Amino acid sequence: MRSGPVRVLVVDDSALIRKLMVELLGADPGIEVVGTAADPYIARDKIKQLAPDVLTLDVEMPRMDGLTFLRNLMRLRPMPVVMVSTLTQAGAQVTLDALALGAVDFVAKPKLDVARGLTEYATALIEKVKHAAHARVSRIAAAPTGAAHGGAAPYDGPLGYRTTDRLLAIGASAGGTEAIREVLSRMPADAPATVIAQHIPAAFSGPFAERLNRHSRMTVVEAGDGQPLLAGHAYVAPGGRHLRVVRSGARWHCRLGDDEPVRRHRPSVDVLFESVAKYAGANASAALLTGMGDDGARGLLALRRAGASTFAQDEASSVVWGMPGAAVALDAAGEVLPLAQIAHRLLAVAANG
Repeated sequence: MRSGPVRVLVVDDSALIRKLMVELLGADPGIEVVGTAADPYIARDKIKQLAPDVLTLDVEMPRMDGLTFLRNLMRLRPMPVVMVSTLTQAGAQVTLDALALGAVDFVAKPKLDVARGLTEYATALIEKVKHAAHARVSRIAAAPTGAAHGGAAPYDGPLGYRTTDRLLAIGASAGGTEAIREVLSRMPADAPATVIAQHIPAAFSGPFAERLNRHSRMTVVEAGDGQPLLAGHAYVAPGGRHLRVVRSGARWHCRLGDDEPVRRHRPSVDVLFESVAKYAGANASAALLTGMGDDGARGLLALRRAGASTFAQDEASSVVWGMPGAAVALDAAGEVLPLAQIAHRLLAVAANG
């Protein structure tokens, strides 16, 4: 167990942002900001001198861009990194690249002119830095190639299920963008319809769905309100909106909602899972993957009680074993599995009914 405050190094080219982040993080007694750096070269030296537990890293940096620095860091001295990104299309793409390289999580640039926004930002920043300190990070041999399907083997067992009768549901948070990519990369093109809730901002969910689509044999899209759920397709909840599954006649459809966040999240995994439990029940299979907090644990329990097959990612393969750990504590998971086995089990139970 960790003793003492989390030691943080703040890396950002903006003196104003550095000052603000030092103030926000330093206000929490569980965090000690041990230093700041204006560019990756200064950061490299300070990492050696100060041995921080967590790094906050700006995406756009002078002299060496944030991705290049992160790639070198994760190859030579892997450590927990929380990216600080802009809520733009370009910022989303770079941040998703950073998560693929091993960054634990990300926060958006703070809203300097809105007091409420700054308070919300501080809460998220502190929470993510603290969880990052306990995250599992590993050395990378090289940058991900971006090759289609990620080099993963698809499910090769006999299918034989009527795909319109089966539904898969996946939920995740910190570490989830890559975990979901790995699960979908192992799915065949005719897998059952799959609904996904990942904690992500509105500007990021579209690029995230596009990235998943490039790495999957399935067709992956950002969910639209009223959209029918089709076999061979996966539907990602839009950032900032709840995704529910509803039944209309013989088909399931997506239903988007702007109602209040649940467990501080919108989209919420609990909201998605509970709707799947209500309208699909035993015809569903669900997996709760890496993420901080407990969103999705109660929804997974509702699914299990409704007769669905339920799975949780194991601690050893999770970046943060918060959400799946909470599900295990509630006895919501029928099986606890390494990430690499989850796609196979989701499909196997779907095939066997």
